[in-house]
Amino acid sequence: MDSLEDIPAKSGDKIYIDILPLNHTDDAIELLRRGVELYCLRRLTLIEKRRGELKLPKTTRGDIKTLMGLEERWFRKLSEDFLTMRRMISAYRSLQRTHQQLENKCKALSEAERYALKPAIKALEDQMNEMAKKIAEEAGRRYPAYNNLVEELGISGKVSAMEALAELMTYIDTNHSWTKIRNYLGLWKRDRKTRYHKSKTARQALERLTITIKAHRMKGRDLEEILKTIWTTLRTQKTGPPA
Repeated sequence: MDSLEDIPAKSGDKIYIDILPLNHTDDAIELLRRGVELYCLRRLTLIEKRRGELKLPKTTRGDIKTLMGLEERWFRKLSEDFLTMRRMISAYRSLQRTHQQLENKCKALSEAERYALKPAIKALEDQMNEMAKKIAEEAGRRYPAYNNLVEELGISGKVSAMEALAELMTYIDTNHSWTKIRNYLGLWKRDRKTRYHKSKTARQALERLTITIKAHRMKGRDLEEILKTIWTTLRTQKTGPPA
């Protein structure tokens, strides 16, 4: 099946998938608009672990049976807002990676060679700024708490920080406890034997945001303070003021 739209699903149906490639974003949004519920596996490593527990072969059929054997809590319910933001953020990250690669290469070049690369680096920086502005504008339309957080954190006009905030808001699940959110961002102190999942990309977004707010001073408590502000605001927005 080449397209998600080819799936014979109707309003009220639920579809569980292990991964959603970016090039299928429009198809996924169309399914959501038709009333279909889409759920995506939170971590691909869960498949290998569960496959081993069920003693299933590493085949397409085996993977399907493995997915069916996972509890719903291991899947994230997708929304049009999340999918739209994810695609834009992915484009920004691609520009960011290319920019970092060029910066790293410059360190090993002569002065004349670095001079030749400067226009390309400047062009990438301009593209990153434009994409960051678009992400910030989209987040402001899709997330009611976003503009309030921009003001509260004092990052209005700081496009890189505004993009980082938008990225963090796509990661933070307000159905999870504060402890789980801290774990996910790698802010929970544990001994080396303790295993837990954390998101590298979410942590990087939090660090970029913190560096801007704290003027290049970044400590563990600064990261936690900013994350707590975001999480608390989102939880308040979800539950509303107390009666």
